[in-house]
Amino acid sequence: MEHITFLVAVVIITALAFDFTNGFHDTANAMATSIATGALKPKVAVAIAAVLNFAGAFLSVKVATTISGGIVNEKAGLQPSIIFAALVGAILWNLLTWLKGLPSSSSHALYGGLIGATVVGAGIGGVNFSVVVSKILIPAVASPIIAGVASWGATKIAYLIAGSSPKKSTEKGFRRGQIFSSSLISLAHGTNDAQKTMGIITLTLISVGQLHKGDGPPTWVIVSAGMAIALGTYMGGWRIIRSMGSGLADIRPPQGFASETAAATVILTSSHMGYGLSTTQVCSGGIMGAGLGGPSGKLRWGMVRRMVYTWGLTLPAAAVVSGLAALVADQGDWGVAVVGVALVLGAGSMWLISRRQPVHADNVNDSDSDSDSDSDSTTVDLPVAGGTTGQTTIAA
Repeated sequence: MEHITFLVAVVIITALAFDFTNGFHDTANAMATSIATGALKPKVAVAIAAVLNFAGAFLSVKVATTISGGIVNEKAGLQPSIIFAALVGAILWNLLTWLKGLPSSSSHALYGGLIGATVVGAGIGGVNFSVVVSKILIPAVASPIIAGVASWGATKIAYLIAGSSPKKSTEKGFRRGQIFSSSLISLAHGTNDAQKTMGIITLTLISVGQLHKGDGPPTWVIVSAGMAIALGTYMGGWRIIRSMGSGLADIRPPQGFASETAAATVILTSSHMGYGLSTTQVCSGGIMGAGLGGPSGKLRWGMVRRMVYTWGLTLPAAAVVSGLAALVADQGDWGVAVVGVALVLGAGSMWLISRRQPVHADNVNDSDSDSDSDSDSTTVDLPVAGGTTGQTTIAA
């Protein structure tokens, strides 16, 4: 019993660590365009996002239920060591994409990790693939498209409303609107992403009999998950904020307001329906729609391709890493220890590498002159392989 209690504590701590990485990885979803357009100062933006992410965690538990009682078959006999392996794969993928400045999906990293570890630890029957298809894969394809189309239309309307009004006063008004729209995304992000960690912790407690099958997350789980994602958000994922704010398109305040409003609407609607979609993909789709709907109608297609490749790789890559971790962790105490050491070494190494070219609140809007080019001559490599000099600078 002592071993199980200790292992459950390790899993809960690791789940909250994932929630923390989810927070700083996804700060860009809400605040990248507001920071890029000057609607909010960087440190003010992340503070607002942190508070509203915490508040959003209390609005719904439907997504948490999708994870704790939907993706995984509760009767499969899933052990805490397997859930630990799932989290390790998700965290390492989050850190790798953060290091590269690529706006990948923390949600899909978690889903992939959970699926890969479950297949290894409990067999293929441990995963409810019908739920995976209906609640994860279909929304993954549809949500960025829907957000993109909605954002494109909203951008056209925004510029139509602006009409012949002076540009300076018009942009000032839309910047004020962005304070509201970006805050709404932060609230929506809390209702969607914080719940995923709640679902993982709840699943762990169910697996050791501390909760009954079908139970929702206890209050302490909701509070701790909300606090972890808020703290991560406040740290600011400046590398990804730079990529989303200026790497995909040149975004002006009307476009920023339109993309944020469209994205928030899609996220809140999906959270109400229990769909565990990727807020990153939704917000990125909104930015692309706003870029195409703006006066220039241009995107930086090199970054778009790298980002889309990363979206496609995230779930299977996390599944493979977590599956390998599950093979080791399932061997007993020493296996769990080895996986834990691998996590610490991997995370530490990526943090040290990131210090070579730090991105922070003071330089997040800086970019290399090459990044302003709309040339489509960017090399198309795998996301982790880097790209041209301009790309590398955008994603620093």
